[in-house]
Amino acid sequence: MINILLKKYIPNYEDTKSSKVRNDIGKFSGYIGIVCNLILSSSKILIGLFFHSVSIQADGINNLSDATNNIVSIISFRISSKPADKEHPYGHERVESISTFLVTIFIAILGFSMLRESVLKIMKPEDLDFSILSIFVLLFSIVVKVWMYFFNKKLSITYNSSLLKAVAVDSLSDVIGTGAILISSIISQLVSFNLDGYMGVIVSILIFYNAYGLFKDSVDPLLGEGANDEDLNQISSIIKSHKGVYGVHDILVHTYGIERKYASAHVEVNGESNLFEIHELIDHIEREIKEEMGIDIVLHMDPIRINDPKTEVYKMKLRMAIDKINPIWSFHDFRYVQVEDKTLLYFDLIVPFDEKMDEKEIKNKITQNLMEQNLICFITIDYM
Repeated sequence: MINILLKKYIPNYEDTKSSKVRNDIGKFSGYIGIVCNLILSSSKILIGLFFHSVSIQADGINNLSDATNNIVSIISFRISSKPADKEHPYGHERVESISTFLVTIFIAILGFSMLRESVLKIMKPEDLDFSILSIFVLLFSIVVKVWMYFFNKKLSITYNSSLLKAVAVDSLSDVIGTGAILISSIISQLVSFNLDGYMGVIVSILIFYNAYGLFKDSVDPLLGEGANDEDLNQISSIIKSHKGVYGVHDILVHTYGIERKYASAHVEVNGESNLFEIHELIDHIEREIKEEMGIDIVLHMDPIRINDPKTEVYKMKLRMAIDKINPIWSFHDFRYVQVEDKTLLYFDLIVPFDEKMDEKEIKNKITQNLMEQNLICFITIDYM
């Protein structure tokens, strides 16, 4: 059914990388969400008022908030599809993450409002009127929200959209919340005890939990999350597959949206090779990564000595000095320079993010271990 709707209303819907298609998909999802949520909201609020059910009213307000979120998503997809301009050279796709964050705020405010009303209902319970009509409305809501969950879940995966994922997760939490209200309405009649307020608290907690997950999904891209292992491994594999490359490190990927990825990396090459040939090799690798992965990458050449006995000796001495401090540390981009009677070692040291020692202490310890051998270190510390 989902593919039938897409085929009818979205031209070229199979082009999942197109900004225009993603924009059309986002707006289409938003319009469907507005219609469904407004129908559910109006019916629940009316039923809740008539039968004195605060949880059903709250669930209706939740649907009204969802409709507002759908409007936000429509605006978001329209803005994020705009091309890059002078003020925003990396495009506008991060607007989707910002909109997801706004949706999270709306959900959290709703959860707080529901929690307050539910606590008041527990403190001052009212008689709950039982009606087949209210049961029907809740069942109808569950069916609609289950469909909306699978609809938006499929779209979020197909078009790699965090905002549509947020909409899908919100629909699933609605299913759980509405189901809890339905169960409480039935049980309250069987045990002659009003569970309405207690179920309202449970629904509020579910909303807060949902808001936390969406908050993390929206904030991580804005703060600058690390590249995924798949991209890192593929970039490394492409670079190492070329003859003349002896290693790669310091791969960094910056994401500004599904179509906007930039990267940089250090490539180890033979320091005695022809400079123009190495430059052509680097250019070729950059073009290959762009063609295969759609990533604009800049590669930095690190010249190294190949089959040099002195290099291997100094590497071994450095390895022994590092092992005395922490054997899990590693190093790369190593080179030595001879200045009169002193040997200068230049290298990047790799330490984990959770390392307790600060950079000054780390450098001092390594320097002390090598000072007796008349070796002077120039260390760049990278965290991984």
